[in-house]
Formats: sequence, structure tokens, C-alpha cells
Amino acid sequence: MGKVQPSLEGHVSGQANKPLSRPAHALTYSKVIEETGCNSQDGLTTTDAKSRHEKYGNNDLGDDAGVQPAKILLRQVANAMTLVLIMAMAVSFGIKSWIEGGVVTVIIILNITVGFWQEYAAEKTMDSLRSLSSPTASAVRDGKTVTIPTIEVVPGDMVELKTGDTVPADIRLIEAVNFETDEALLTGESLPVSKNAEAVFDDETGPGDRLNITFSSSTVTKGRARGVVFATGMHTEIGSIAVSLRQKGTKVRPVKRKEDGTAKPHRYAQAWGLTAADAIGHFLGVNVGTPLQKKLSRLALLLFGIAVVCAIIVLAANDFANNQEVIIYAVATGLSMIPASLIVVLTITMSAGTRTMVGRNVIVRNLKALEALGAVTDICSDKTGTLTQGKMVAKKAWIPAKGTYSVGTTSEPHNPNVGDLSFTSKSPSQMDLGRTEKASTYEELLKENTHLLEFLKVASLANLAHVHESDKGNWTARGDPTEIAIQVFASRFNWNRLSHVQGNNPSWKQVAEFPFDSDVKKMTVIFEEIETCQQFVFTKGAVERVIHSCSTIYNGEGESPIDMTDAIRDEILQNMEALAALGLRVLALSSKPYEGKASLGQEKELDRKDIENSLTFRGLVGLYDPPRPETAHSVRQCQKAGIQVHMLTGDHPGTARAIAAEVGILPSNMATLSKDVTDAMVMTASQYDKLSDDEIDALPLLPLVIARCAPDTKVRMIEALHRRKCFAAMTGDGVNDSPSLKRADVGIGMGTGSDVAKDASDIVLTDDNFASILNAIEEGRRMFDNIQKFILHLLAQNVAQACILLIGLVFKDQSGLSVFPITPVEVMWIIMVTSALPDMGLGFEIAAPDIMWRPPQSLKRGVFTLELMLDMVVYGLWIAALCLASFASVMFAWGGGDLGVNCNDTYSDSCDAVYRARATCFACLTWFSLFLAWQMVDMRRSFFRMQPHSDKYFTQWILDIWRNKFLFWAIMAGFITIFPVLYIPVISTKVFKHKGISWEWGIVFIATMLFFVGIETWKWAKRIFFRKNDKKAGARRGSIDLESKVFERYLSTAVSTDDEKK
Repeated sequence: MGKVQPSLEGHVSGQANKPLSRPAHALTYSKVIEETGCNSQDGLTTTDAKSRHEKYGNNDLGDDAGVQPAKILLRQVANAMTLVLIMAMAVSFGIKSWIEGGVVTVIIILNITVGFWQEYAAEKTMDSLRSLSSPTASAVRDGKTVTIPTIEVVPGDMVELKTGDTVPADIRLIEAVNFETDEALLTGESLPVSKNAEAVFDDETGPGDRLNITFSSSTVTKGRARGVVFATGMHTEIGSIAVSLRQKGTKVRPVKRKEDGTAKPHRYAQAWGLTAADAIGHFLGVNVGTPLQKKLSRLALLLFGIAVVCAIIVLAANDFANNQEVIIYAVATGLSMIPASLIVVLTITMSAGTRTMVGRNVIVRNLKALEALGAVTDICSDKTGTLTQGKMVAKKAWIPAKGTYSVGTTSEPHNPNVGDLSFTSKSPSQMDLGRTEKASTYEELLKENTHLLEFLKVASLANLAHVHESDKGNWTARGDPTEIAIQVFASRFNWNRLSHVQGNNPSWKQVAEFPFDSDVKKMTVIFEEIETCQQFVFTKGAVERVIHSCSTIYNGEGESPIDMTDAIRDEILQNMEALAALGLRVLALSSKPYEGKASLGQEKELDRKDIENSLTFRGLVGLYDPPRPETAHSVRQCQKAGIQVHMLTGDHPGTARAIAAEVGILPSNMATLSKDVTDAMVMTASQYDKLSDDEIDALPLLPLVIARCAPDTKVRMIEALHRRKCFAAMTGDGVNDSPSLKRADVGIGMGTGSDVAKDASDIVLTDDNFASILNAIEEGRRMFDNIQKFILHLLAQNVAQACILLIGLVFKDQSGLSVFPITPVEVMWIIMVTSALPDMGLGFEIAAPDIMWRPPQSLKRGVFTLELMLDMVVYGLWIAALCLASFASVMFAWGGGDLGVNCNDTYSDSCDAVYRARATCFACLTWFSLFLAWQMVDMRRSFFRMQPHSDKYFTQWILDIWRNKFLFWAIMAGFITIFPVLYIPVISTKVFKHKGISWEWGIVFIATMLFFVGIETWKWAKRIFFRKNDKKAGARRGSIDLESKVFERYLSTAVSTDDEKK
């Protein structure tokens, strides 16, 4: 962490952290570079950046409240669980039951303390995660473009900006191409502001007119730029108005008024009532937090209501006698229904889940995503950089007038000197792919080759990537992977962009740029050749779009170009298909002399359509982006888990189809399938977008691959999935992906993506890897499972305790008052010792072996499935039956049946049998509660066979209980501490109101064996039931291969369609 921000005393608007000779906007960018000590090519070194960070501090406004202990402490008190305990404490002290009141007080303090520290740790974790997923900056360090957190940006950093980025600091621009920013936050100006790096202004120029500066916290709306940071943190312009940024919105509901602004009295009452309801709901936690947290807070209120009803039942059974014993019995029954540790355990489980995800390259920005991940049924993924490595290499280049150029195998994609160059006069559609051509030097290939030269001009100049060799001899690259690959290809022929546009005598000068647009799918620049003053248009983009912008082409049969015809366009498309079939991403290159006179910064005055018209087609370039090694396995794992993977890519259908088949999104036998089947699986965006919503809904199945995908297509795909009741995750990295990320149930941003996209997402992948999505889903399912386990464990105990106490009302002493089988202090002991700690351990359980073989969970049912509710009742009743049987056995079979007098309050000789029976019941309930936690590790498998594929038939259960050491020691602690509770005299008889036992342990051991027999029998019955259900549903395990199972719906749909046609 950096130092605390230094004093702002004497700071002048426009100045740097360390004052410059003049404000940055009044200096040329070369002077700012010099005064800030920046290297315009390689940026700062890592060491220099670190020392500056220590000197200038974090680049933030200091307005993040961070973790607020006071609010966390208030939340521990302000929830239904704690309020019930406080009421029980008040009642206990009110009837002068000091021991019970004291124990409940200790429990409250302990619960609040543990809850506070655990939630504090969880908040700290989330705070650190927020910093990980906070806006980032692309800074040049050690000659490489690296992505760093915005808070680590320092004065002197060279920063690159593109559309969608949040400007990390106040920056003096060095280069700005079509660059506009939204500065409404700073200046109130609603329209984007166009920037000019070459301009210099007077010292007194106001912030809104400093067009050579881009300000911290503004958003890039268009174009690209590069600049040097001169002010960070509170020294930025936005820092001076940080106070206004910290204002919080009101929580008071507005009064509904008439058009004339007046409102009747009942409207004020309505607003006050809703505000009060919001405040109470917030206080109790029922309208804050994630959906699951809200649901559990509502459950707590429900249980509170049930606790009150149970207490009333106890009082009614004793004729509402105003007796201390009766009231304490009612308190005990009420407490038995309160799972006091539920919210704390949930918080700990979610906190642990977020920490685990960080280790698996997933940053959780929204806690609701943790619950949603386990329910994902469909993943819509981009291709480049997510399914593939994002390390492109230009493998083929076809120039119609010459032939096809190929690049050999290379292990260094950024090094233009590695990889042989070869040439064949054949076009890609005619090439013999099995034949290897003779390697040639670039000098040989360029000799008297104007067509290749013109192609290289477009490849090099219509390109924003920087590829250069560092002083140490290493080749480094900055920019988009596609453009880097094309720039490296041009550099193989000594046509690197930097060598022609920089230096003392540049041969080319850029005068205009039209950035890539997802609608036109082209990128165009206008360059001027300095020697001749002639300007040229260079365009690259999607083949289908570029060829319709071209009017001429060189075919090699003459010195002059010929007119572009539809037949020639078809031939170009055939060659594109041939390259795409190799899994190459294909772009077209074109150019023309520009007869007008363009000048830098005046693109708005030019008609882009006119500029990108009547071009000369120069050729195709084929780029290979190999799939990540782990992608195919991850796609298969998703399919096993019942998750359908869709590829939505901007690439050509042939390229998309080849990569999709390679990673398993499409079947491997695509070539043998009928056209109807392949058309159902693969669509282009134009085909998909032509369909109305009704027509899309009428499709038997949605496509697996959509090529040439536009942002609107992604949104329509998400909406179509929603109409089919699917739960969709969507990946995205660009500004235009934000709508689809917002619409998706789980928006997945990319770590290298734009800040706007990350802000719209629920989780962020730090490595942009599809396999990390699988990790997130597995972790989401694991958390869902574990939450179910500890909820079932808690509620089953609550049911058992309530049943023991309610049924125990029949045990009445000589005065006609009910004698409780378990005391209030015993109830609290079980809630805190045998529930809270083991439940935390259940929250840390590893994923079940079959977790990624199951279908996605239903969020409509949530954690409270019919199976869980039934298990809760069965386990609760079984535990209650065994505990009551043990109490009755000691009391009536061997104790004579005398329930004594006043045994709920004090010990006497007449209460000896009651105290021993109560101790036996307590020992049984304690052990059952502890052992039930181990049984909950898997809700269906036998405790003795939780790992179905293990060959350790008799010892596997020992390994299972030792694997989760937190759970093991939590259970051991509960198991061991029962002995001092039973045998230390004062604690035993005065506090817990029971007595040490001897021969009664035999009953405890027998009851424990019966407990295991009952639980195992119920699990066995469940396994039989679900196996039969699977059989009825036609579930086939291992009977057919996975690929057939995944794609059979498409095959069967096509068959049924053919039958209908007949």
C-alpha cells in the first residue's frame, strides 16, 4: 500500500502531485514527459513505479468507507435470532431465574462476538475482492502493456486508453485518435468532449476547455489515446470535488404528489409507513443482502413466530400458571426453535467461497452470483481469448495477383524473426494442405513485388498495435491480439509500423482514423506519404463487408486493376471458406489513393461511407488462435453437468464452426451431418436477427454457434433463453457487451476487458479463461450444497428439540406441572456447541464426487427443496423419538416413574431420577447432533461409503471424517466437553439441572447405534427412490457416449422435421 495522500495546501488546478514548471495543459506533451521522468516508449520500470507509489500514495479519493465495524456490530444485534435471545434473557431475569438468564446472556455475548469477528473477516475479504475487480488501467511498464489496479497508477506512468475505459488519473495526452470522453461528472457537460493531444493552452484555462487533458473518473466514449499521468489521487481535478461525490442518497420514501405538487394527508402517511417498514425490514435483514440471505432472515422471523406459538402451547398445557417453572419451560421451548448461528454460518460459508474463487481466478463482484452460479443451464461464451488462447499468429496471406504466403511453426508469436516464410502461386482453395513449400527470405519475396508491398502497407498502417524489440533483444507487443498478429506478419517483411511513422524522418503520417465498429465491421485509417504528400486510405475488416466496399482488384494478368464482379467476390469468399475451414480467422485488406485532403482531428467532417467506398481489394490474411488446452475438457465437463455451451463470436461461420468442433461445442462428426442439422446448430447473426421473437421461440432448439455476432444479437439470445426458462451466463469484455451482461442471470466480465463491461458483470475472470467459468460453477454448486447441509442440520435439531419439549409436556410432576426432558441451558448448549461449530465445518466441505454430473439446481425452489424439508422432519422426529425413549427408559423402566416436585428449578432427592434421565436425554441429543453433522456430509450416500469409487471399503469413512479437519475437531470438541458438563457438580446440578450418569451410558450407546441405523435406512430408501425415478425418467448413465447424449436433441429434432416434410 502507498502512503497516505500528502497535504493539498497550495495545490493549483492543473498541476501535478510534484508541481511542474507550468500546469500540464500549458506544456507540450514532450515537456510533460521530460518533467515527470517518463519513457515515452517503455514507460516506467517496475522499481521506479514502486518507489513512486510509496512516495505519492494510492491513486484514490479516500472516499471508500471500507469495512465499518459499527454497522457490523449493529447487524449482529438487529436480527430476529438475537432479538429472541434477548427476550428470553429478559424473561429469565424477570422471573428471577438468574442462572438461565446468565447463561442466555453469555450466549448472546458469545454469538454477537463470534458473528462480529466472522462478518468482519468476511467484509474484509469482500473489500479486498472489490479492490481486485475495481477499475484497472493499461500502463506501459518495462516496455510491456500491463493491466494494473487504478490505485497503483503513479505520476509518470504511460497509460493507454480505449473506448469503455475509465480514465485512471489526470493525463496529459501524447496521442489521441478520434478520442472523446464523457466529463459530465466533472464539468456537467452532457456531450462527450473531443480531445487534441497537440494543443497547448494558457495557464488559466478552465478544466472544461483543457482539450489536451483527460481527467480522472471520466469515461472514454470513443477512439483511443495514449498519455502520461501527471496527477493522481486528491491532486486530480475530481479530487477537489470529492466531498460532493461522497453524498449518500436519502432512504426516505417520496410522497406521491399531484401534478400541481400538492399531496393529501394520506399520501404523507403512506410514505411514512413505507419508510418505517423499510427501516424495520432493514433492521431485521429481510430486505437487504442476497436473495438467500433475505430468505433466511424471513425464515428466522417465521421460526420466531413458531417459537412464540410453542411457548403459548407450553403455557396452555399448564393452565397458564404464573409459575417460574412453567415460564422457564416456555422459554426453553421457544429457544429450541431458534437456529441462532444460521446467519453467522451463512456469512462464513459465503466468505470462504469468495476466497476460494479468487484462488481459481474468479472475482465475485456481486454476492448473489454465488447463489446463481449453481443454477446456470446455459453459457454464452465469446471465442477469442476465452475459449482460445488469444495469442494469434498470422498463418496465411492470400494476394490474388500473386498467390498464398504461409508462416511456419513459431514458439514466439511476437517475434517476426522466428518462423519460416514460404510461398505458393495457388490460392487457398486450390492448395495441397499436405505439401510443404520451400522456405524463402523476405527479401526474395518482396523483390519486384508491388502487390505484396501494397498488402503490407495496409497490414502495417491500418493497425494500432505496437511491436518492437527492447534493448535486451526481447520482442514485446502491445495492443489487440488480432492486430498484433497482423503487425508481426508485416514486420517479417521489415514493414513494422513504428519504423515508418516514428523517428527523425518518418515516411508516413497518419491524418485520420475511423475505429473498428461492430456495425460496419471495418477499421480505416488515412495516411499521408510525406515524400509525395499523397494521401491513402487503408481499410481492413470482415471479408463480407470489405469486398462490397471494393470496386477493383488486381488479378495478376495485367498492370491495371480490373472491376470487382460478383463472380470475383464469390471466388474471394471460396478462398475465405478454405482458410476458415483450417480454423483461421480471416480478414480482408484493401486500399485506395485519397483524392481529398484530410487532417488530424477532423474525422467528423469526413463521410465514412464515402471514405470506405471504391476501394481496391488487396488480399486476405488468416489468423490462427489456438484453443486453450483445457477448453475442450471444460466444455465436456459443462455438458456432463447439464449445461449447454453456446459460442457467440464475431468471427466468420467457417472459423467459428472449426473452433467450436475442436473444443466440443459442436459434434466431431459435423461433416457427416445433414444440412438441416448443421443449420440448426450454426447460424450467422444476420440469419438469427432476421427472425422475430415468435419465430425464435418456434425453433425446436436455439443455435449452439452464432457467427458474425453483434451486441444486439447477444441480448436477443439471452432473452430467448429466458423465455425458455433457462438460466443463462454471458461472457463479455467490450462496452457493447454491457447490455447483454446486465440482462444475463450471471454476467461474466473479463479481467482484460473494459471497465464498463466489468462494472456490468457479476463475476470477473482474472485469466479470461473458459475453464474458470467451470470453476465458478463448481464452486457455486459446492456452496449451494453446503448451505443445504448446514440448514438441514440446524433445522433437524430445532425440530428434534421442539418435539422433545412439546411431547415432554405429558411428563407432569406431583404438583401437576410439566417437567422438561431437556433444560433451557441444555438447549442453548446444543444450539451453540453442537450446532454452530459443526455447521461452520459443513460450510467448508469439499465438493461431492458427483457435483458436476448433476443437472443445474432450481433457484425457484432454492435450498428449501422437498427432499430437505422431508429430511428435516424425518431426522428431527427420529432424534426426538430416541431422546424421549432414553428419558422414559431411565425415568420409568429403572427410575420408578417419580417425577418429584419442583425439578425444573432445584435439585432434591425426589428429583434424582429426573436429573439422571435428563442427563441421559441430553447426552443422546448431543451425540446425535454431532454425528448428524457427519451424516450431512452427503445427504444421500451412506456415511460409510461417501466416496463411491474408493476401494477402501472398510476404512474410507475414517478418511472422510479426517479430511475436513475443522468439522472433525468441532465434533470432537462437542463430544469431549459433554463430560465436564455432566460431572462437575455445580455446573451439572445448578446450571444444567442434570446429574452425572453411570449405567445410563449403555442406553446412550444403544440409542446412538439405533440413530445410525435409522439415518442409514432412510438414506438407503432415498437412494432406491431416486434410482427408480431416474429409470422412469429415462436417465441413461454410461449407456451412450457423452457426445451422442449432448447432441441427440438436435439430431432427433432434424429427423422429426424431415418426417413432417414427408
